[in-house]
Amino acid sequence: MSDLIVRPLAAGETIDFHHLTDPALIDIQTTGRDYYAQAALGQYRPEWTWIALRDDRFVARAAWWGGPDDESPKALDWLDFGPGEQDAAVEILRAAPLTAEYCLILPPRWRDDPRARAAAEARIEVAERAGMRRFVERLRYGWTPADGLPDRPGRLRFTEEPDDERIREVLTQIVAGTLDAHQRQAIADGGPDAAVRDELEFLHWMPSPREWWRLAHTPEGDLVGLTVPGRNYGGPVIGIVGVVPGQRGHGYAYDLLVEATLLLRSHGADHIAADTDTTNTPMAATFARAGYPISQERVYLK
Repeated sequence: MSDLIVRPLAAGETIDFHHLTDPALIDIQTTGRDYYAQAALGQYRPEWTWIALRDDRFVARAAWWGGPDDESPKALDWLDFGPGEQDAAVEILRAAPLTAEYCLILPPRWRDDPRARAAAEARIEVAERAGMRRFVERLRYGWTPADGLPDRPGRLRFTEEPDDERIREVLTQIVAGTLDAHQRQAIADGGPDAAVRDELEFLHWMPSPREWWRLAHTPEGDLVGLTVPGRNYGGPVIGIVGVVPGQRGHGYAYDLLVEATLLLRSHGADHIAADTDTTNTPMAATFARAGYPISQERVYLK
């Protein structure tokens, strides 16, 4: 093979990426995201987009995504390469000085589709050869009005809480015994305070009103948990649904999810995204009960 050139995209440089795109199989292109439209919003950037060329022909690309105000990307979510060019993709990941985790977007039940599975496993192999390791698999849900609005159970009282210190106290309780892999990793690395800090940073990162955050209490005034409907840079999302340990086992996560859904819908949301780990079966059951269908599966590598 001829020599490979690996470099970031130059400012103002445009390349036709279409010849590398699997036809609606896997990865970020299945969501309809347009690279250049997102780049115009500052969510993809030249220095976060690395390409490989062979004989002046573009053969592989990796693009990292972040919010328009972020100093570093949040995730690698675009990785594609031509037939037989896995080595080029590996070289990109080794050369780029970016460390965000890889979010591989997949269709539901992707392992049952031979073409989708082959495309997914090729990308996972590239990431692993570059030094990444599988971290967790997650389910992405996508609610629309066609799925129906769930009724409020009416068991809890929801109030705004403007004090971040109070939110911090509640999050400290919520992360105890968490089933979320990212929270568990943060606790392993830096203790509960690190997990709480990560959650607060994420909630404040979302460009949605702080006033949407809600604490939940029983009619008697006992704390149940926190629910945060929000908007990220892609649209409305369920930011967090968390129940404190002493209130678990009563199905209150459903009440919190319904409240967040209704608030977002009251503000005009016609699509709401949400995620949970595949191993978090209680939360998966809660989304199913509330009428949230699975729209994607995701494999995360670090």
